[in-house]
Amino acid sequence: MALNAYARARLADSEGALGVAVSGYREALALDPASGDIARRSYFQALESGDKALALRSADLLDGQGVLPRDGTLLRIGDALASKDWAGARALVARMEAEGNFAFLAPIVISWITLGEGRYDAPVVDPKDRFALLATRYLDEHLAFQALARGQTAEAVPLIARAVAAAGREGAGLRMALAAQLAAAGDRDNALALLPDNQAVFAAARADVSRGKGRAAALAPRQGYARLIARLAADIGAQEDSAALAVRLARIASFADPDSAEIRVIVARLLTLAGHPSFAVDEARQVPAGDGRHAMAQAELVDALAASGARAEALTLARTMAAMPGAEAERHVRLGRLLSEDKDYLGAAAAFRAAQAGFAPDAVPWALLLFEGSALEQGGRWDAARAVLGRAAALAPDEPVVLNYLGYAQVERRQNVKAALELLKKASALKPTDASISDSLGWAQFVTGDAKSAVPVLERAAAGAPDDATVNEHLGDALWSVGRRYEARYAWRAAALFAEGERADRLAAKTREGLKPEYAAP
Repeated sequence: MALNAYARARLADSEGALGVAVSGYREALALDPASGDIARRSYFQALESGDKALALRSADLLDGQGVLPRDGTLLRIGDALASKDWAGARALVARMEAEGNFAFLAPIVISWITLGEGRYDAPVVDPKDRFALLATRYLDEHLAFQALARGQTAEAVPLIARAVAAAGREGAGLRMALAAQLAAAGDRDNALALLPDNQAVFAAARADVSRGKGRAAALAPRQGYARLIARLAADIGAQEDSAALAVRLARIASFADPDSAEIRVIVARLLTLAGHPSFAVDEARQVPAGDGRHAMAQAELVDALAASGARAEALTLARTMAAMPGAEAERHVRLGRLLSEDKDYLGAAAAFRAAQAGFAPDAVPWALLLFEGSALEQGGRWDAARAVLGRAAALAPDEPVVLNYLGYAQVERRQNVKAALELLKKASALKPTDASISDSLGWAQFVTGDAKSAVPVLERAAAGAPDDATVNEHLGDALWSVGRRYEARYAWRAAALFAEGERADRLAAKTREGLKPEYAAP
């Protein structure tokens, strides 16, 4: 019976049906609690799905067998803090230090434990420790919250300024949390100063503080710990190939502080990145409309809905958010990307243009101009696109992605080809390992009649992007032109593996008959 339940769970797991998989692992573990394989799979899936009871049970079984994953120690620390088992938490932190992976968190976690014990020792990070920079990334934030918890508002204010400046993407949630703490301490002016009055994301939180509602009790140790692990999860989630670990850490944070809307927002974002958008939808929808973080949750809901296939609902919500007073550039960009994915390129261009409204003409971020120019180009408005892309290149003359787009778009249309070639040479010099840029440069060399120089550049591009139909077709055309016809057909056949429609027909003709003017790549 246990084997059958486990097999069903693994099958559901392989098909991305996380809810069904977790149910199967739970059943299998109940039937065979001694199985390390079942316990391990149960542990990972319980964390991804948010099943705290199953995660803790699986962790206990794995720990008994001496094979608990290192993040399992973090799970158990959170559980000890939630039950105010300060001695148990200390012992687990010592274990975390011995294990090494998350040892850099120890000074901050210990400081929260001392606060819970009724005394306070500020965290001290040894600057000689090789992971000191990781710990100091989070230090000011926790020193600020701990100062507020001890009633030391004046001590907290400069710490808050440094923490907010260093927070990056998590800055909005941090501002709201600190503002609520300052408001509770009676410092309404500094609380409002943390919440810009011209941004929609802060509107509800600012209104609450102004009305005397946006207050929060001082953080308990479990909540401080939860913030620490959630920030770590968000940072890890920004790296490639780390989505699964990031989700596990974010869930561990949510177990320690299940009422935190800010942590729910982080969990939702990371679930979408990890390929579990339906779970992300559920998580984002649990942040109520009256909460200051509701706008943040709605942004994650748009992404989760789109990723789960509910594109119409995602687009409707994105339009609503972009239409709100004080809508930030990010809202317009989110709408623009959805429209672009739906091939409404002119609608996307309008959204990207709206994102620029809050900037002076000479201070518009080049990325927004690139987004607009790209959408206009794909929407068939090349003259307008060229003007916008030219502005982007003027503002960011050393950004290879801008130079590449503007250069290649002109080469594709056989306009200003020599000038475009110079743009692409510069882009390639700035980023020589980028296969897309190498392809653009090689193709520009081919178009300007220098097939001999184009071949090695296009070969480098094909080595970096072997499954790119455009790159392989370009290489094939260049190889044929320098007399390497067997290799040209090989490149065209490689391109055909990933080609569709008109490109596939063109490649088939070239492979049969060789390169003719009517078969040349555009």
